Amino acid sequence: MVLDIGSKVCPCCKGELHQIGETTTEMLDLVPAQLRVKVLRRPRYGCRKCEACVVQAPAPERPIDGGMATEALVAHVVISKFCDFLPLHRQSQMLARQGIRIDRSTLGAWVGRACWWLRPLYQLTVAQVMPAAVLFADDTTLPVLEPGRGKTRTGRLWCYAVDTRPWQGPGPTAAAYVSSEDRGDEHPAEHLATFRGKLQVDGYKGFSRLARQRGGEVELVFCWAHCRRRFSEFYTATKSPLAAEALARIASLYAIEAEIRGHPADHRRSVRQQRSRPIVEALHTWLQETLPRLSGSSDLAGAIRYMLHHWPGLILFLDDGRLSLDTNVVERGMRPVALARKNALFAGSASAAEHWAIALTLIQTAKLNDLDPLAYLTDVLERVVSGRTKQHELEQLLAWNWKPTSPATLAAAA
Repeated sequence: MVLDIGSKVCPCCKGELHQIGETTTEMLDLVPAQLRVKVLRRPRYGCRKCEACVVQAPAPERPIDGGMATEALVAHVVISKFCDFLPLHRQSQMLARQGIRIDRSTLGAWVGRACWWLRPLYQLTVAQVMPAAVLFADDTTLPVLEPGRGKTRTGRLWCYAVDTRPWQGPGPTAAAYVSSEDRGDEHPAEHLATFRGKLQVDGYKGFSRLARQRGGEVELVFCWAHCRRRFSEFYTATKSPLAAEALARIASLYAIEAEIRGHPADHRRSVRQQRSRPIVEALHTWLQETLPRLSGSSDLAGAIRYMLHHWPGLILFLDDGRLSLDTNVVERGMRPVALARKNALFAGSASAAEHWAIALTLIQTAKLNDLDPLAYLTDVLERVVSGRTKQHELEQLLAWNWKPTSPATLAAAA
């Protein structure tokens, strides 16, 4: 936009003005999103010699059978719900302001159909995550509506994540979600049936039972952030100097981790042996000496007992540069669940809970790989629905392998 002063007459001597330079100022503007009608034309051709012959190109596959929504619109609804945490009734209201009236139940059907198309890619993503040598695991609640009763039951969403970026390792960076009816031990045992390696977890006893049942196949690595949180909560409430001392010692470990993040595993292990091990050993001695001086019923004593109880799993990071100090990777993967749960309140059914798992897996994995989730899901749906990507070619669509194809997707990804 070019703004002109209008008159070219000098306000001083009335002579003619001429341009001697230019000042450029940038302002951030907004062009509201627009909905448009996409028209597909399929001409019919007939033969004048044999009038019975009529030829027409077949109709392209639609993401919604007989529906009006394109892949881009369906992907937008899915992203808005599971990435931007906009419940379907709010999306329905936003569309109505633009003159498009679509019922919430219709949007819900679109989400279900999108997850039907995406299920094979979701299953492939989960299959790629589980064989990792180092895996993060956590779970959170997901209220699920029980049809016909008007009540909800407490289901669970489990998250299994792999992230090799801190140690420059090979393999994918991904987060896989799996839904279950409850928090029974059998669920992680089923999810991790093929897993062999080190599992970074919190203090959930189901993982401990799994490790005992599987012998040396699964080794539990515990989280320093969970230990630190207990001391932090006590310090916030009491300003205890003993809690402050524990926090300072743990903070020194995190300072070392910040320096070696992104370095090869061997280098990380070497630095931990030289610098972190003395801090850890001194902390262990301090915890053992401090505990007898405290009331057994105090929260600070509880924090120390918790740490000492999990000590064998807390110190494994010293001997393996692939391990992290905490489970923050998977903890961050639980935040979208909490935000979506807060706004949507519950999943409408057991199948809807599975839709949560499918959508969150693909969206969070895309974000971990620095992709625009909307551009990614739109392109994936277009390629899967059209048949351009066959079932045996789905590895091309995994977030860490994906390359945008269409011009619109290329522009969005850029």
